[in-house]
Amino acid sequence: MGIPLLRFLFRKMWNTRWLTLSTLVGLIVAVSFTVSIPMYADGALKRVVTKSLQENSGGMPAGSLLLRYQGAGGAKTDLNALANVDSYIKNDVKSDIGFPSQVYVNSKSIKGTEVIPVDPTKVDASRVRNMTLTSMSEIDSKIDWTIGRAFKDGEKDGIVEAVMLEDAMYRNDLHVGDELDYPIYGGLNINIRVKIVGTFKPLQETDAYWQQGLESMMNSLFITSKTMDDTLLKEKQIPLHISNWYYAFDLRNIQTSQISALDSTLTRMQIEVSQKMKGTNLELSFAKLLGEFRSQSLQLQMMLFTLAAPMIAMVFYFIAMNANQALEKQQSDISVLRSRGASTRQIIVMYLIEGVILGSMALAVAPFFGWFMAKSIGAANGFLEFVNRKSIPIGFSSDAIIFGLIAVVIAILASVIPAVIFARSSIVNLRQKMARNKRPVWQRWYLDVVLLGLAGYGYYLSNQQQMLSFQTGMTSDQLQVQPFLFFVPALAIFATGLFFLRLFPWILRLLQWIGGKMLPLPLYLTLTQLSRSAKGYYPLMILLILTLGLGVYNSSAARTIDLNSKERTLYNVGTDVVISTVWEGTPEADPNPGKGGGSGGKPGGQQPKPTKTIYNEPPFQLFKEQPGVEAAARVLQTKGNVIVSGRSIGQGKLMGIDNVDFAKVAWFRNDMFPSHPFRYLDTLGKYYEQGVIIPTNVAEKYQLKLGDLVSIGIQEQMVEFVVVAILPYWPSQYPDQTPFFIANLDYIYDQVPMMPYEVWLKMKEGAKLGPVIESLQKANIDIASFKDVRAELVTQSKHPTRGGVFGILSMGFLVSIIVSLIGYLLFWFFNLSGRVVQFGILRAMGLSRKQLTGMLLLEQLFTAGLSIGLGVIIGKVASRLFLPFLQATENAQMQVPPFRIVFEAKDTMQLYMVVGVMMLMGASMLFIHIRRLRVHQAVKMGEER
Repeated sequence: MGIPLLRFLFRKMWNTRWLTLSTLVGLIVAVSFTVSIPMYADGALKRVVTKSLQENSGGMPAGSLLLRYQGAGGAKTDLNALANVDSYIKNDVKSDIGFPSQVYVNSKSIKGTEVIPVDPTKVDASRVRNMTLTSMSEIDSKIDWTIGRAFKDGEKDGIVEAVMLEDAMYRNDLHVGDELDYPIYGGLNINIRVKIVGTFKPLQETDAYWQQGLESMMNSLFITSKTMDDTLLKEKQIPLHISNWYYAFDLRNIQTSQISALDSTLTRMQIEVSQKMKGTNLELSFAKLLGEFRSQSLQLQMMLFTLAAPMIAMVFYFIAMNANQALEKQQSDISVLRSRGASTRQIIVMYLIEGVILGSMALAVAPFFGWFMAKSIGAANGFLEFVNRKSIPIGFSSDAIIFGLIAVVIAILASVIPAVIFARSSIVNLRQKMARNKRPVWQRWYLDVVLLGLAGYGYYLSNQQQMLSFQTGMTSDQLQVQPFLFFVPALAIFATGLFFLRLFPWILRLLQWIGGKMLPLPLYLTLTQLSRSAKGYYPLMILLILTLGLGVYNSSAARTIDLNSKERTLYNVGTDVVISTVWEGTPEADPNPGKGGGSGGKPGGQQPKPTKTIYNEPPFQLFKEQPGVEAAARVLQTKGNVIVSGRSIGQGKLMGIDNVDFAKVAWFRNDMFPSHPFRYLDTLGKYYEQGVIIPTNVAEKYQLKLGDLVSIGIQEQMVEFVVVAILPYWPSQYPDQTPFFIANLDYIYDQVPMMPYEVWLKMKEGAKLGPVIESLQKANIDIASFKDVRAELVTQSKHPTRGGVFGILSMGFLVSIIVSLIGYLLFWFFNLSGRVVQFGILRAMGLSRKQLTGMLLLEQLFTAGLSIGLGVIIGKVASRLFLPFLQATENAQMQVPPFRIVFEAKDTMQLYMVVGVMMLMGASMLFIHIRRLRVHQAVKMGEER
């Protein structure tokens, strides 16, 4: 490719600099959005890795690695092999893992035996003491000497010096200075005399150095590592019983891309240590957990990519639309180049170089924008709600670079493929193409109908999935939902938009036919222009339909997920805070346990068994007087056998409440009940003191009606109730699992002895629970347990998956707005600049400036206005159709309260504001363009540029 063609390329890029700049912006947005997902997933992995490893390592620190050699019987130890494996573990293992180690310790011990006191007058010889000689590397730096002195290396005068844990010495009834004989059996017949010279305590008992646990060291006599290696193993050739090598690696900076290599290293490690010394094994590692992390990371990335894919595809479509606009503007130049000897290959290479230049610029800048996007995703607390909390550690990884390169390649292809088509056209081909008005490929091949069919099939699959979930109670993960279902709503929006565009010219012709010559001139010209050149407006219209449709759907999906998740938690707890206190109770025995004269028939008599407990109620008024408490209520929850018409219907949960206090503290959602919930509380307290509210499913199953009697067994006593209300739900109750019965607490306590109840608290805005707990404890009220729904909601909001979903949907919404705004303005800018001759001719034929302005405003209304309205409508319809399937992502039987779809007015207003700004800027551009129009300049020989 020669220098002239390169010069032509740069001149072309400068002449179409606004299109070039917009393409670059689209590339940056697409690549940034793409790289932000692996960045966020990597940061989320770093956040959960330590906690997860801690939970799954039996209390050991994150990254625990334990290798162990265990000798077989009394077999002789191969000291060369031991030295070889020891060197490998000390040096190679650490370098192979590649992470810093917080702790390293090597402990060795010979076989334990029963030690015998040398001087029975000083040590109780009748006591059996099984002790083990042990050494631990670098123990001096981990302990504090308490009694006596430190031990010395080697054997002096036939005595080996040892030390013990201070508690171990007392437990074994030993003292500093005591000497013990440590016999070695198994054919060696060696006796080691051990002298206790000191005791110690760990500097920090929670240090990972003591991973074996201090309790397991209570029968250990500690000697130096040199004594163990040189004196016992080499000189005396005593077999080594156990050797442990323990590492605690710091994995906080682990990246997703490192997991596979680390897993392979651990697998190879088992082979290496086993080959170097028989009997050595990898006893504990994080290999299994690494696999779980990899699975979690891939699932998170997959989920986020499926959510982001429609938005990323939309940005790629925007890039392709820009490229097509630029090519249409330059098609005359391309055809002239072809006619003057430029080959198709040269022209394609020229546009490919342009794509590579822009792609390289985007790839250089995008990681920084991607980093910011990943940080924003991590700060998402809800839809378009970002909070200032401890940020997720975001960094650059190889995965992010790979995904960025893939995004650049796709974007380059999206812009170069149209160039391939244009590069094959000569001047003759161009004139033929301009003379023919062919329908788009998707219309000729009915791809819109095919896509609608696929969307319908996706809806059918989603519906079947939900029905199966409701029937089985299984989650969507257990049912292995196809990732294809995540794309169905976006596919439905896109397909519906395309189908509308198929009908668009026919609608225009119908309006023109109905109005005929009675239409005002601007409207007639608009309908004529649009019906003849509808194909030219399709790219903008489908972009607006897709962006606004996805914007509405994503905002509704995010709000729906957020609200239903919060309401499930609020319903589960029932109020802000639930406190269970410790009640003091006195067992009470039955004075007449049986008939026939008491215990005279039994030798020595028999104490009567306690039949019930008399509880002392803590002062309830104290709860109402606590700082930050708005209201408090007593709530009794107990299970009992339910009797209907003389027959048992099984266990039920009886909830005793004070209806006035309960109304102040409980969380209700009004649409869950046929009438306002306070009405049922009023009914419970007004008409019958023995009134009870029962669940709908029980009433339907056993044909119960208002006024029917129900008996419940409480503390071996039947209590009778009258049905006063039948409801499907009640705060904190799940009728499909256990039927609930809501009654008056005072009536229950009148019938049976007082039982411990919970205290439900309604807290003031921003009030904390800590001061309440401290105040109650100072008042000698012991707390058995408490549950704070606000803390649970905060914990949920910090979950990486939840933050990722809301972050992606929020960023996608903002990207939709930006892309639609830029695409709209660029389209009309180039549309107007390409029709200067047409406008000049119309003005020369007598069309006034006012009429021309009206014609163009009507064009915007019929294209952009209709697309915007259709996008919003399709988005809302798609939300109504597909969002109910989100229920299947949770346990279907726990979907209480009922699932509901949310459209936030604030989000719609934000969309309308953006649309208003778009239309206003488009109209302003139109007015400026018409005012600058000069008829004598427009009507001239030549072509439109």
